[in-house]
Amino acid sequence: MSGSAGRVLLVEDTPTQAEVARSHLRDLGHEIRTVETAAEALAQARAWDPDAILLDLELPDFSGLDVLKTLRAEGSETAVIVITANAPMNTAVEVMRAGATDFLPKPYPKAKLVFTLQNAMEKRALVIEKRALESELHAARALTARQGFMGFIGASPAMQAVYRTIESVASSRANIFITGESGTGKELAAEAVHKASPRAARPFVALNCGAIPRDLLESEIFGHVKGAFTGATESRTGAARQADGGTLFLDEIGEMPLEMQVKLLRFVQTGSFQPVGGSRPERVDVRFVCATNHDPLAEVEAGRFREDLYYRLYVVPIELPPLRSRGADVLLVARAFLAQFSREENKRFRRFSPEAEAAILGYPWPGNVRQLQNVVRNVVVLHEGERVEATMLPPPLLCAGPGGGEAPPITVATSLVPVPPPVIEIMPLAEMERRLILAALEHTGQDVPRAASLLEINPSTIYRKLQAWRGPKRVTG
Repeated sequence: MSGSAGRVLLVEDTPTQAEVARSHLRDLGHEIRTVETAAEALAQARAWDPDAILLDLELPDFSGLDVLKTLRAEGSETAVIVITANAPMNTAVEVMRAGATDFLPKPYPKAKLVFTLQNAMEKRALVIEKRALESELHAARALTARQGFMGFIGASPAMQAVYRTIESVASSRANIFITGESGTGKELAAEAVHKASPRAARPFVALNCGAIPRDLLESEIFGHVKGAFTGATESRTGAARQADGGTLFLDEIGEMPLEMQVKLLRFVQTGSFQPVGGSRPERVDVRFVCATNHDPLAEVEAGRFREDLYYRLYVVPIELPPLRSRGADVLLVARAFLAQFSREENKRFRRFSPEAEAAILGYPWPGNVRQLQNVVRNVVVLHEGERVEATMLPPPLLCAGPGGGEAPPITVATSLVPVPPPVIEIMPLAEMERRLILAALEHTGQDVPRAASLLEINPSTIYRKLQAWRGPKRVTG
């Protein structure tokens, strides 16, 4: 809808405020209707079907929030921007949960109103385009569902919905926010968005915000100039510049410190940034894709994530389902991993026994696809044969059995070393933790993110532990 006129309903009971909004929007070519009450707003919304509604919360007959809830309950997909003065943050959170497209506090400058309105109308246009595309895709697919898409494996309805969403939004410029449990494939989804977009020939740059020390994060994103800080012996290009023309994927964005979120917000809003130690800003063209395994709105309420940054990044959400909710997909994924690792390890494995498949189906997979990957690799590395038997699977899967009961997650000890039923050496928990982390690092060739994935912990935890174990530097001489 960007660049084209639309229908805008302005719900404002203060004449001066209504005139201010109309004057701000006069040059955009929109058809604007103004009403002063909630009852009139509902009547116009139903009869006129506007593309966007600018909705004041304080109305003479009843609340604008009630108008919003009523419209959403009736199935209206009109973009609704809630406008109010002196509202606390919990009000913003409440209206967003009720289905508002955006939230705009009074007083607002013209540029902010225009930007917010156009962004909201673009989102509505995307929803309409998405529905049309879904209908076309459904007809084209006939009765068969895809077994995979852009590196994903799975034919379940939940994954078909993910594939359709990625196809629908890839061609737009809208920012994408991916959520899902650890191990569900958030980076794979980000890469799929990039590959399906017009930016596919340009760089895809991924940055794990949780794996980078706080004092280095700004330099990793924006780069630095020579001499910007101790140890900066030469200038370095950051992820923002590397991704120019392409896609910048910020994984685990919820781990980003609040002070860094302020600088990222400016970058998202303006497209410009300043390298650490630099004297002038630089402009780039990037598409933002972010991911987290937390509830982003809950992080906003808890004060750990900036509300304004959330509104800028959470434009099109993609939620990846956990493996336990994908039914028989788990067997499709396991078979694909078996074929892959058998080739890599030069083994003869071709299939799973019925008992092994029952155990795989019955396990809840708290670590999702990443955990399944580790289990299959473990089996291929430690055993021989053409068929994976149930007895080859690590103990938690055998404990779960076909009944699907809960079981503890696979530990790194199971994945890294074949341990017969031996007598376990008892030692302090801290020492056991140290040995496991060092063993994981040795197994992965000192690759911290991969070791953290095997241990199912955050990479920043490993960095902190290593620093603590090294201790303070000793001064000699």
